[in-house]
Amino acid sequence: MPANIIGTYIQQPQGYRAFIPSPFPPAGAFAFEGSIIKKASEATRLVGKLDGITKLLPDLDFFLLMYLRKDAAASSQIEGTMATMIDAIEAEVGTNTSIPSDVDDILHYIKALRYGMARAKEDNFPLSLRFLRELHRELMTRARSSQFANPGEFRKTQNWIGGTRPDNARFVPPPAAQMNQSLGELEKYIYQEDDTLTIIKAGLLHAQFETIHPFLDGNGRTGRMFITFYLWHQRFLENPVLFLSSYFKKYQQLYYEKLTDYHNGQVASWIDFFLDGVIEISNEAVDIIDKITNLREQDFMKIQKLGKRAAESAVQIMPKLYGQPIVNVSIIQQWTGYSRPGAQEVINRFVKMKILSKKNKDVTYGQSYVYKEYLNIFADSK
Repeated sequence: MPANIIGTYIQQPQGYRAFIPSPFPPAGAFAFEGSIIKKASEATRLVGKLDGITKLLPDLDFFLLMYLRKDAAASSQIEGTMATMIDAIEAEVGTNTSIPSDVDDILHYIKALRYGMARAKEDNFPLSLRFLRELHRELMTRARSSQFANPGEFRKTQNWIGGTRPDNARFVPPPAAQMNQSLGELEKYIYQEDDTLTIIKAGLLHAQFETIHPFLDGNGRTGRMFITFYLWHQRFLENPVLFLSSYFKKYQQLYYEKLTDYHNGQVASWIDFFLDGVIEISNEAVDIIDKITNLREQDFMKIQKLGKRAAESAVQIMPKLYGQPIVNVSIIQQWTGYSRPGAQEVINRFVKMKILSKKNKDVTYGQSYVYKEYLNIFADSK
């Protein structure tokens, strides 16, 4: 591939060089060596395996909710957020009053993902620039760091990545005029029929979006959501079960380096890295599903040993723990309608069965309880 296939750095009147994308996709489209095509085929096979296995889960919606939280935490942490998935779970239901303020970033990401999933289920849903602006609006409106983000609107001024100003930045995306032209080409490419494999095209779309960097803030998070929604929209996935943010977080510096390779025309280098991520995350998600299935069977066997009445209340509560694995007495009351003592009795029973455990053993009032073995399945997969 020629070195300038993606674009060129051009000196601007203001004294800095900005990256001006070439027409996209390039003439003749993209050509990849056999090793990349072979890896893309393996990635496609594994995504299909993951998509098939998720259909066997009795609690798919709860699995998706946990994966949304996991992706939201990882994607936000790439941008500097220190809060965790557990902080987000606690913030959602108010089981902890001393949560880091930057958990707001994760909660807004979850909100945007949920919004996008609802929109994607609508008839005649178009995956478009308008949809990306809607995702950004949900992500940034009233968010902690949204003061200058202009939620839901493409930028009209210059932005940059790294550094304190454009002339010392690590990367300067195209000025607004060229940005709008590049966005139009990107949108057309979403629907363009060519020989590019879907999984490779998802990687190209993400990298090109990040190159254009059309928002004042929130580009990385929006661009990472774009991957999942594109694959879902293309019916590559029956359910949105492939989220790559934890892979990008795990190899964060390499992620930046490979995007830089893409800007510099080394497209295959980026795609190779991207496909490695699809393979790693697909294998990881399949492993998580296997662990969840085994844990579910193990815990329901414990419940079956209870008396009839106790087992009935436990069966009522157990599935809800897959979506909300941190609870307190108030939450159990909401789920069951029991009195406070009755809800506490149920919790004590789950503690005795070693399904729940106290989150903080030093707390005497307002204790939270954790479905720790379940949470660890997601936490250990970082």
